[in-house]
Amino acid sequence: MQIGIFAKTFAGTAPDTVFASMREAGYDLCQYNMACSGLPAMPAEISAAKADEFKLARNTYGVTIAALSATYNMIHPDQARRFHGGVQLEELAKFAKAMGIPMLTLCTGSRNPDDQWAHHPDNQSEEAQRDLGASMERAIKVAELHDLVLGIEPEHGNIINSAQAAHALLTDMESKRLKIILDPANLITAEAGIDQHSIIAEAMDLLGEHIVMAHAKDRDAAGKVVPAGRGIVDFTLFLAHLKSIGFKGPLITHGLEPEDAPGVLTFLKDQLA
Repeated sequence: MQIGIFAKTFAGTAPDTVFASMREAGYDLCQYNMACSGLPAMPAEISAAKADEFKLARNTYGVTIAALSATYNMIHPDQARRFHGGVQLEELAKFAKAMGIPMLTLCTGSRNPDDQWAHHPDNQSEEAQRDLGASMERAIKVAELHDLVLGIEPEHGNIINSAQAAHALLTDMESKRLKIILDPANLITAEAGIDQHSIIAEAMDLLGEHIVMAHAKDRDAAGKVVPAGRGIVDFTLFLAHLKSIGFKGPLITHGLEPEDAPGVLTFLKDQLA
């Protein structure tokens, strides 16, 4: 496995600044966000100058980009907002293809109109499911056109909120472009007596062949996101399960401050060893 980090962990609105901080912390692999280029995360346009700036910085610092964040609310209650997100996705896909970035990461979304990560009681409605299917079909066509992979992640507050829901979506869409990003902190809760082994084992059984990236964040006993190794997630167990299915892809950490980055890298290296 290759250990990387969210580029947005580090301050800066120029890739040269962000990549310099990343390398200083010990990382040479990341999941990139266009905010690190001084643009919105989902920009309407990426100029040639911005693309050149990114390419020069990436080559200068020898950073590999595992994926590009392309998260918009795929089930937003406003159809116009969903359509606009799809237009922005196309712009990011063109950039990813030109820069040799193999994957776009998506947010399956929420009916919450103000926060795509927040739970809403209508997330599991038939209408929301239909909207997700339509948004995903459009995204898959974009991925096919630009020869990219789409990574989706089960998230507590999203319409795809479990390994079972993710498996059902993969079955429905039947696309080799649609893959899974697995984060143990999104599967495990702080409830007393929770059986992490059973939860992770089931996720591996359902999703293992489709996992193209793993995330490494943690949660404390109150459910707050904390750096990997400082919470309730059993990373020894999680990484052992990943190894058991032959996973050799990127392990990307996030949910940490820049000053935590070197220590988390050491922790993850020790766990893998």
